[in-house]
Amino acid sequence: MTSSNNSGQNSTICCIVGGGPAGMMLGFLLARAGVGVTVLEKHNDFFRDFRGDTIHPSTLQLMYELGLYEELLKIRHSKIAEVSVRIGDRAFTFADFRHLPTQAKYIALMPQWDFLNFLAAKAAAFPTFTLRMGCEVTGLLREDGVTTGVIVKTADGIEEISAPLTVGCDGRNAVSREAAHLPLVEEGVPIDVLWLRLSRHLSDPENGLGYVNYGRFMGLINRIDYFQVAYLIAKGTFSQLQQAGLSAFRQEMVRIAPFLADRIEEIDAWDKVKLLTVKINRLEQWSSPGLLCIGDAAHAMSPVGGIGINIALQDAVATANLLSEALKSNSLTPHHLVQVQRYRERAVKRTQAFQVFAHRILNRVLLNPGPVQAPVIFRFIVNFPGFKYLTARVIGVGLQPEHIAHSAESL
Repeated sequence: MTSSNNSGQNSTICCIVGGGPAGMMLGFLLARAGVGVTVLEKHNDFFRDFRGDTIHPSTLQLMYELGLYEELLKIRHSKIAEVSVRIGDRAFTFADFRHLPTQAKYIALMPQWDFLNFLAAKAAAFPTFTLRMGCEVTGLLREDGVTTGVIVKTADGIEEISAPLTVGCDGRNAVSREAAHLPLVEEGVPIDVLWLRLSRHLSDPENGLGYVNYGRFMGLINRIDYFQVAYLIAKGTFSQLQQAGLSAFRQEMVRIAPFLADRIEEIDAWDKVKLLTVKINRLEQWSSPGLLCIGDAAHAMSPVGGIGINIALQDAVATANLLSEALKSNSLTPHHLVQVQRYRERAVKRTQAFQVFAHRILNRVLLNPGPVQAPVIFRFIVNFPGFKYLTARVIGVGLQPEHIAHSAESL
C-alpha cells in the first residue's frame, strides 16, 4: 500500500471522496496535470472481496495512453477474449473482443485492490497528490449553498478539509450525494446477485461463461485459481433460498453446471455467499456549487456486462480533461461542473437502458423453472454477421470511450 503525501494538510484544491477506481483515476490524472488533490478513503486498505475486478479494453487503452500498460500487466491476471453463454445444452459465443480497435483485445481480470494500489503508487510520484487512508467523510462543509469541503472522521478525531471542489466518488451509498440532497431517480430492478467462489481446475472452461437453465442464470468468471461465481436470484428472495437450505442451493448449481459437482462442497456455509443488492439509478443533477458526483455516486450500474467500473473510469477521465485547467487557474465555476454531466449523461442513460432491457430478459429466465432451449430468433441473432463484434464493443469499449488529454504534465 502506498502511504500518503502531506497527510496533515487541512486544505486542497480538489478533495475526492472515495478511493475506488473513479476516485483513484481522477486523483492520478489531476495530480498528473499539476492540480493539488487529496483522495480520502474510509478503509485502511483497498482489500475487498467480490468487488468488480474487470479491467476492460477501454481501460487498458487508457493505461496504454498513459504509458503504464505493460507495467500494469506484470500484475498477475487472467484474460477473457470472448464471452459465451450456455442455454440448455448448447453454447453460444456472445461477444468476441479479439477484433476491437484497442491495444488490448480482451478483458483483464485482476483483483481490484491490485489495480488501486498500482494507481496509488503511480500517483504518489506527483508532489500535488495526497492519499489518506482510514479517513471517513461524514458530511460536507457548506457556506451559503456552496460546498467548501468535507468533514472527516479519522483515528485522531474529527477534522475539516476545505477545498474549492469536492468530488463524490463514494459509490452507490454516497455520503457526498446524500449530504447535498441531490435528487435521485431509481429504476426498478427485478434481480439480485449472489457472489461466491469455487476452485478452478486446468481442464475447466477458460473464457467467461454463463449458464441458463431450470429458471437460473449463473456466470463463471475465470480467476486463474478459482471461479468467481455470479448466481442470479429474483430480488428479495435470498432469505427464501437460505430457508430451503445450503444443500438445495448446491444441488441447483450442479444442476446448471454439472462439472462443478466435484467441488461444490466448498460452499459449506452461507457466509461464503455474498448478496449484492442490484440497483440502477442516476442523479437528476450531478453537481451543485462546489460539489460534483461521478461514477456510482452519480449513477449506480447493474453488474450486467461488468461495465460499471468502465463507466466510472470514463467519468473520471472526462472530469480530469474538462476541469484540470479551470482548477489550475482557480477559475472553476458551477458551469464547468454542469458541463461534465452534459458531456457524459447520454452515454450513461443509454447504457442503463441496455441494462434494464437485459434485466427483463434475465427475469424471464428466472420465471421458467423447467429445462430451456435457445429460441430460434436468438440463434439467428447471435450468428448474424457483426453481432459478436457489436456486443464486444458495447461491453469492452462502451458507448462513449474517453482518452487521456496530452496537455498534462508527464512523469
